[in-house]
Amino acid sequence: MRQSSEAMLDDLFEGYDEQGFLSEGLPLARLTNPYYNVWEDLSDQLPDLIQTNQIREKIDLLPICSTNYLQTEPEWRRACVIMGYLAHAYIWGGETPKDRLPPQISKPFLEISSHLELPACATYAGLTLWNYKPTHPGSDITDPDNLHVQTSFTGTKDEEWFMVISVAVEAKGVGLISLMRDAIKAVAANDADLLTALLCRFADGLSDLTLTLKRMYEHNRPAVFFHQLRPFLAGSKNMGHAGLPKGVYYDLGDGVERPGNWLQLSGGSNAQSSLIQALDIFLGITHSATDGKQTSGPSFIQQMRDYMPGPHRRFLEALTPQANVRPFVVESTNQALKDAYNAAVNELKNFRDTHIQMVTRYIVMAARQPNPAEEGKCKMNLATVSSQVQDVDAKTGLAGTGGTDLIPFLKKTRDTVQDAKC
Repeated sequence: MRQSSEAMLDDLFEGYDEQGFLSEGLPLARLTNPYYNVWEDLSDQLPDLIQTNQIREKIDLLPICSTNYLQTEPEWRRACVIMGYLAHAYIWGGETPKDRLPPQISKPFLEISSHLELPACATYAGLTLWNYKPTHPGSDITDPDNLHVQTSFTGTKDEEWFMVISVAVEAKGVGLISLMRDAIKAVAANDADLLTALLCRFADGLSDLTLTLKRMYEHNRPAVFFHQLRPFLAGSKNMGHAGLPKGVYYDLGDGVERPGNWLQLSGGSNAQSSLIQALDIFLGITHSATDGKQTSGPSFIQQMRDYMPGPHRRFLEALTPQANVRPFVVESTNQALKDAYNAAVNELKNFRDTHIQMVTRYIVMAARQPNPAEEGKCKMNLATVSSQVQDVDAKTGLAGTGGTDLIPFLKKTRDTVQDAKC
């Protein structure tokens, strides 16, 4: 029976213990079929087209491309990256918001997102997991210095650094996933000494994630992030104040109005990282914090699973009943084991503390800094204005790109981790 359980566990972790939630092999740099050159050429020019207020016009002139020529999973993912960037550029890249996406985007994007089991918007997967390339073949991708993005809204180093820091964190998290598997096996074998050693290594790995996250400050200026990049990450959910009271309509171009094609979707958010949720699940930490705008229903963190690729979402669902570490530690009288578990929880809390400090610097404080657009460095657009309206609110404080009341939500999540200590 134990061998059967171990085999099931190995099947669950297969692949994830080698590449984590990054795709197998490097993301596709370009769709090679010439049919999709119109997409790739537009994505190459995206920063300039946004800057010169031409992006909507160029998208409106695109043909409505079929998805029939997307053959491999890397091709579907690359197409998802492009469509996510074009969709958000179309919505936010002008003087007024667009609440209707033209069929040049809507039709292929809905098909692509359905194939990948994702919503048709820019997600964490499309912005980071499938949107990087190493400086050189074989480069260590746990070091953000060795990474570049393939597609960008702004073309700035600041945006690139923001994205590749997340890629490096995901790459470093691969080792933690294999430790999760081994720790679950140690519990099944009733091996407290092995579990203690694994939890100590797990705590060290979490500390390394925090050190990588702190490198964000090296090349990402808060004013550039807040005023130039962040507006394009916003979704269509809870954005009535910005001119999207009904969300965004995905027009299929056949003249038929479909009420169900009005979608309200969250924007790209690191809460959509399957790695971060897996860390909580493994340590037995359950978050009940909502998004600050609801009193019942799934928590915001649970909602964010809908923005993960289908296989990642199913991995988290399958991991949850296997997570046996916390109950084993709670029932144990082994103080060294409890200390090791508490050390891991404390390192996860430190990671979340670092995130809160970063949000304070890049959003709370940056909201009070002048927009570089006013210095002639970039074009002011509606997304920039709406982000200021959204974020600086005397009553609710700050809103995240996913629609959360940001600081209270993050603190509640951090405190839930702190409370998990034995």
